[in-house]
Amino acid sequence: MMTNAGRKRGFTEDAERLHTLFRQPAACQLPAPEEAMGIQAKALLTQLNAACKAVDELAKAVERTVRTHPDAPIMLSFPGVGAQVGARILAEIGDDRTRFATAGGLKAYAGAAPITRASGKRKYVGRRFVKNNRLNHAGYLWAFATLTHSKGANAHYRRRREAGDWHAQALRHLFNRMLGQLHHCLQNRIAFDESIAFPTACPGQAV
Repeated sequence: MMTNAGRKRGFTEDAERLHTLFRQPAACQLPAPEEAMGIQAKALLTQLNAACKAVDELAKAVERTVRTHPDAPIMLSFPGVGAQVGARILAEIGDDRTRFATAGGLKAYAGAAPITRASGKRKYVGRRFVKNNRLNHAGYLWAFATLTHSKGANAHYRRRREAGDWHAQALRHLFNRMLGQLHHCLQNRIAFDESIAFPTACPGQAV
């Protein structure tokens, strides 16, 4: 399970730590309560195994189905997007490409675009609280995964951090930018192009 989640290191150390922990002396119940607790633990493990099996079957079904979607080649061309995240994004934005006339509309719907409020001499720019929470969550997963799959996205994130953004702000800004690219690619039926999405900046040029 850990390898499926991307875990690559620490297996041996964790196994040894758990073996040592479980072999340590511990307080015991009377035989009858211990037996009852053991039966309860086995029942819970049976339920957990059934739930894990159902999740695995659902993941495989999503993997098979999403690749048949007409927008799948475009969606999966983006760095950091696999079948699961791609399916979640496509499910939330829908199939009607006239639904979001502009990239700004899609960004606002996802909660990636900041909201600006002005009153007299005061101006507030902050994150949106009214949004599609499922799409917003998928977007954060996407943005985080993009950091290790796209040099341009990683550089963009680092620039935002250096400018003073905290981690979540920088990820939201990256998600905002990637959504704009996604809208453009879906509208024009073209795959993601790293060189266009993150062109190399000249010295002193803001990107």
